[in-house]
Amino acid sequence: MSQKYSTLSLAVVAALQSPLALADDPQSTKVSGSDIERIEVKGRSFNAYKVGSANGAMRGDLSLLDTPQSVNVIPDFVTDEQLATNLAEVLVNDSSITAGTQRWNRQVFSLRGFELDSGSGYLANGHQLFAHYVLPIEILSQVEVLKGPSSMLYGQSGPGGLVNMVTKKPTYERLFELGFDTDDSGSTRFQLDAGGAINEAETLRYRAVGVKQDTEYWRSYSPLPGEQAEQQERNRWLGFVALDYDLTDDVLLSLRYDRTEDKTGIDVGGWLDKDGNLIGGREQIWDMPWAFTDNSITNLGADIGWQISDNWNLKLGYNEQQFNRQRFDSAPRYKADAMDKGYQINPFDRFDDWSHKTAYVDLNGEIELAGMTHQLLLGANKLDYGYAQLRTSGSRQTVMPGVAAPRPDISYTTDNSWSTSDYEFYGVYLQDLISLNDQWKLLAGVRFDEQKEESGNDNALSPKFGVIWQPQQDLSLYANYSKSFVPQGKVNDEADLSHGQELDPEYGTQYELGAKWELMNGGLLLTGAVFDIEIDNRIVTQQLETPIDVPGKKSITQVTRQDGIQHHKGFELGAQGQLGEDWFVTSSMMYLDAQYKTADHLNGKTPIDAPEWSANIWSRYQMTDAFALNFGAVYVGERFADDQNSITKDGYVRFDMGAAYTFDIGGNEFDVRANVRNLFDTDYLDGGNYQMVTIGQERNFSLALNARF
Repeated sequence: MSQKYSTLSLAVVAALQSPLALADDPQSTKVSGSDIERIEVKGRSFNAYKVGSANGAMRGDLSLLDTPQSVNVIPDFVTDEQLATNLAEVLVNDSSITAGTQRWNRQVFSLRGFELDSGSGYLANGHQLFAHYVLPIEILSQVEVLKGPSSMLYGQSGPGGLVNMVTKKPTYERLFELGFDTDDSGSTRFQLDAGGAINEAETLRYRAVGVKQDTEYWRSYSPLPGEQAEQQERNRWLGFVALDYDLTDDVLLSLRYDRTEDKTGIDVGGWLDKDGNLIGGREQIWDMPWAFTDNSITNLGADIGWQISDNWNLKLGYNEQQFNRQRFDSAPRYKADAMDKGYQINPFDRFDDWSHKTAYVDLNGEIELAGMTHQLLLGANKLDYGYAQLRTSGSRQTVMPGVAAPRPDISYTTDNSWSTSDYEFYGVYLQDLISLNDQWKLLAGVRFDEQKEESGNDNALSPKFGVIWQPQQDLSLYANYSKSFVPQGKVNDEADLSHGQELDPEYGTQYELGAKWELMNGGLLLTGAVFDIEIDNRIVTQQLETPIDVPGKKSITQVTRQDGIQHHKGFELGAQGQLGEDWFVTSSMMYLDAQYKTADHLNGKTPIDAPEWSANIWSRYQMTDAFALNFGAVYVGERFADDQNSITKDGYVRFDMGAAYTFDIGGNEFDVRANVRNLFDTDYLDGGNYQMVTIGQERNFSLALNARF
């Protein structure tokens, strides 16, 4: 019992102790006579923990104090300090996000207890992104966590919120950085980040990022007969290029291209017994050593910004994403007695081809009407989604832990029939932020969406309302009401009484009250929010007491309806900024009460990976101008690992430390950084259900060198 109180106390203290500094990386000034940003990178400043605005929350660069919504912005300065290598290590800085499975070289997250869908839960510069892979973070300047329903601006999306990733921008000033990091497992990562003006007039600018990463994971496969055990490995290449071209003083053309090549072995994760204990050792990988995923992803985008006048601007954007994946899978099947009796593998080889094309047009303007200022947004966006698959299966086999089965002779290329699906999605939206006076602002918005696919069409109306009261310039109190929707398609199961029935979208509704307060001359931002989110039209599947026999067809054994509710409520606290002249902190905490209210086996249960309490803290203390220390902690409370809430994963606290030293050689700046993650070597279980839980890594060390020329 004492341990439970100590971890809870740490969670509360961690959130209440946090603050942070001014974000001036990159610095921005205005080009004469226009609103085109001039990006200048002048090295990394130690007060870059706090960011004052988020582009994704209102589809415009608006101050967080003027945004009636809970938003957290995680700058790359913080995640660079943490030597983060993937999005999971970035999002650990927001306690409202909890990790799910990392199976198949992808990462799953829940926001306020609702799982983010890989097709609609992520944005890149405001474009919907298909996020079915480990997203590259080296090309990002910041990550914005938009909390609560955001369908009014972005269409189909879940009730928990969205994650918007903002890519690095071209610079006016010359930028050239080289980085290298490694860890005690032998992993390596090389990075290049370059930018600057291409012509003398500085009307054409670029930014380029290159990454080569080889990861050695700490878990091991069972060896093939006569061979040595192998660790899971990952080989990744990343290339990114962005160009800005000033067509005129008021028109900016931006082009972007990135390509990721990412191949890794498959690790389904750990298996838990009914008591929540690991089956086998912490290093046991149930997949075969020949299983792998090989991803190839390209993104090609273009945006045009036109400053029509001092008060009006027009933005148009397009992004095309192509995602190809080969997955050669051993597909191990969970067995509680696998160590004694073995377990089955069900090998297959498949090729997936996804395409994601998005486009938008936004007209932003400001007018004075009836003595009030109106900040207007009128826009439309479109999404085309396509998918095709080839697949060939092998023979089922039984294997014993400790010895791997040989690789089957199968290939997806022997499949001549493509399995395909596609849909089109359209939306139009109008938003008005009304300044009634110096203290009061109102937000009203509405959106209409339609999704077209072969199984039928869905449409939805998504309103949003908010009010902001600013009793003083550095304090905002707000309330909002917003809705989300997620199309559901048709019931496609011949054993279901509702087979062929078109399902209505799943709707979410949120009520939120919050506060944002800037202290210490704007260097520290404190936030708090209370939220209540409810989903209705949730799909409920019930087994029939007596199956219905249908001549010549499957017996009907179940029925699908939409009468379920999922209710999440809780509160959040956060802080980013500067506590003292040399002390900077970012931290957050969340309390969550999540529950299903359905007519099936889920009634009264809590979703998987929805802890009641969670918190995090990361801090920097500048010992001298050249030397800094970091300290961090992550707390995740007890979570359920199955939908019946019979298997639990214990809560845990993980402590991290780091140190950095900066020095000069020949007028060039160098940084050396050493970090220790999981300082006290805590055994813990991370995200995923009992058949695919991610096992927390033991204590590990990392070292990095960065040079700026």
